[in-house]
Amino acid sequence: MVVFGSVLLGTVACGGGEDQEVKEVAGTQLCGGEAVSAEAAKALEVITGSSRFEATGEGSTPVRAAEDLVEAFPAPSVARKDICRIFTAKQVPKFVMRISWRLLDGPPSNPPNPDVTVLNMGERTVAQADNAYLQFACQSDRLSDSSEAGYISISVWQWSKYPEPEGDPKVLKNAYATVAHSFALAMAKELRCEKNGGLPEKPVLDPV
Repeated sequence: MVVFGSVLLGTVACGGGEDQEVKEVAGTQLCGGEAVSAEAAKALEVITGSSRFEATGEGSTPVRAAEDLVEAFPAPSVARKDICRIFTAKQVPKFVMRISWRLLDGPPSNPPNPDVTVLNMGERTVAQADNAYLQFACQSDRLSDSSEAGYISISVWQWSKYPEPEGDPKVLKNAYATVAHSFALAMAKELRCEKNGGLPEKPVLDPV
C-alpha cells in the first residue's frame, strides 16, 4: 500500500494536544528526489507561491508507481492511481497538488476540448490554469507483453479547493505542463520505455 502525505517527525503526547513537527523540503526533494526536476521545482513555486513543502512519504515515488503500473498492465485503469501528493508548508490554507498515472486503452482518438492549450509533447499534452496531463506511449521489456505498447497518462492538478489559481493563465498552464513533463519523464525512465516514451529531456511549451 502506498503511503501518502507528509512525513511527520516527533510525537504527540496523549491528550496533550502537542503540535507535530513537520519536516520541510525543497521542491527537488519531493516524491523520492528524482521526480521533480529543477524546472519543475520552479514551476511548483509559480503554482503554489511557496518554495518549501512538507516531505512526502517513502512510498510516494515514481519507483513505486511504476511497480504498480507494471502489475496492472495491460488492463486500462478504471481510475487514476497516485504517484505523489504535494502539500505546501506553513501556508493557510494549504495548497495540495495531486500527481497520478492511468493506463489507457490506446492513443488519444477524440479531439481535446477547445478551451484547453495543447502542447507538443508525447502523444498529447493538455494544460489549463489549474491542471495538466501528458499522455505517452511506452514500449518496454518491463511490460508483460513487450510487443504491445502501453499508453500512459500522467495528470497533475490542484486537489485542494483553495486557494484559487492566481496569476497569468499562460504562465500557470506552462507551469502545470512542466510538472507533468517532469513526472512523465521520471515514469518513462523508471519503466525503461524505449527512447523515454518519445519525451524530450526538457519540457516543450510551444502550443500545437
